[in-house]
Amino acid sequence: MTIATAFVDACVEELQAPKPGNVHVYAEGHRMTVADFVRSAEVSAPLLCRVGAPLGRRILDAAAATREAVGQNTNLGILLLCGPLAMAAYHPPSWAGVCGPPVAAGACGGGPDLPGHDGWQRLAVAEVLRAVIAASTLDDAEAVFAAIRIANPAGLGSAGRHDVRLRATVALPRAMAEAADRDSIARQWTNGFADVLGIGLETYETARARWTNPSDAALAAYLTFLAAFPDSHVVRKHGASAAAAVQRRAVRVRAEFERCTEPSDMMPELLAWDAALKAEGINPGTSADLTVATAFAWRVGLRSSTLDV
Repeated sequence: MTIATAFVDACVEELQAPKPGNVHVYAEGHRMTVADFVRSAEVSAPLLCRVGAPLGRRILDAAAATREAVGQNTNLGILLLCGPLAMAAYHPPSWAGVCGPPVAAGACGGGPDLPGHDGWQRLAVAEVLRAVIAASTLDDAEAVFAAIRIANPAGLGSAGRHDVRLRATVALPRAMAEAADRDSIARQWTNGFADVLGIGLETYETARARWTNPSDAALAAYLTFLAAFPDSHVVRKHGASAAAAVQRRAVRVRAEFERCTEPSDMMPELLAWDAALKAEGINPGTSADLTVATAFAWRVGLRSSTLDV
C-alpha cells in the first residue's frame, strides 16, 4: 500500500459512516455528493503524498486540483491535517538532522511505499509532526494561505493578524497558533496532533478491534470528536450556541453508541439526527476532517506513542 492509497482509503472509509450532519453514502447534503468527495480524494492524493514536495506546496496543489475537479471546497480541512501526517509517514533520511543520528541510505524505506523505520532512534510521533511543521518556511505559509483562498471555506471571515487573504508574514507554526483557540485543525498544528493521536486513535483502534466494519470505527471517532469539543465549522457558520447544542447531543449519542451491541442498531437514530441537522444547514465538517486524519494516521502507522524513526 502506498501513502497515497492509504489517504484515499481513509477518505472513502469516512464516507461509508452515517455521520450525522455530514455527507455520507446514506445521505448526501449541503450541495455536495459522495462522488464529489471520492473524486477530491483521488485527484488530491498523488499531490498531497508525493515524495520530496514541501509541506505548503503539497497542500496548495492538492487544493487546486480539488477545485478544478469538483468546483468547490470538499477537503481543505482534510488536506491541512493530512499534509503533515503524510510527511511524517515518509520520514526520509533527510530528517536525520532533526530526528536522530544519520543512518545508511534507504534505512527508513523511502520511495512511494509505506516506509519501514529500521535504524532510527525511537521518537514520539507527536515530536515527528512538530519537527515537520517547525521545519516549514515562509514559502510554505504563503502556499497554505493560497490554498485556503482557493478553497474559500464557508464562514472564513477575517483576522486581525495573519489574515489568509494577505501575503504571509510569519511561518506556519505562528500563524496556526493565532487560530488554535478557535479552530480545531489549527490546534493540531500547535499540539503535535494531540486530538488525532489521542482520543481519535484510541477510539478508532478500540472500535476496529471490536467490530469488523472499518466504517464503524470511523463513526466512533466522529462521534468522539463531536462530543469532545464544539465543532469549529459549526461555530464559524452558526455560532457557539448552535455548536454547543450539537456537542451536547453528541455526548448522549456517543454514550448510546458505545453501549450498543451492533452499530447498525443505531442507524435509525443516527439518520434522524442527520436529517435534522441537514435541514438546518448544520455540517460538523471539522469533526469529519479529524476523522479522516485519524483513519489515515492509523493506516500509515502513526498509531503508537512512538515510531522507530
